[in-house]
Amino acid sequence: MRIKQYFLMTDYALWEVILNGDSPLPTRTFDGVETVVPHTTVEQKLARKNELKARGTLLMALPNEHQLKFNTYKDAKTLMEAIEKRFGGNKELKKVQKTLLKQQYENFNGNSSEGLDQIYDRLQKLISQLEIHGETISQ
Repeated sequence: MRIKQYFLMTDYALWEVILNGDSPLPTRTFDGVETVVPHTTVEQKLARKNELKARGTLLMALPNEHQLKFNTYKDAKTLMEAIEKRFGGNKELKKVQKTLLKQQYENFNGNSSEGLDQIYDRLQKLISQLEIHGETISQ
């Protein structure tokens, strides 16, 4: 989610590259052998630049210990799919997270050592996380 928000706020064109894949390398077949042909048009060069920038930004967003695991993906679209698969969790995990958040919301209380604004911030964060999981809270 943080990666998506970062791209949406900084460069939406790069987010489009990640979602759709923008610049497959052009190939030509000569005598039955497929070879990669360098980009020749301005649009192709711009698409390749966006692809490299999007992939590089995604890799920089990852913690250092995960860099080598994800470096093998050669385009931004497959890299983002791998990141979502690795860090997104499966349906069962999301269901457990949702249940835990509901319990935290139901048992929410403020400490006397906290200020009102700190209590409010914690509550808003909890509500935001529930909304991310598709749970609406009636205030």
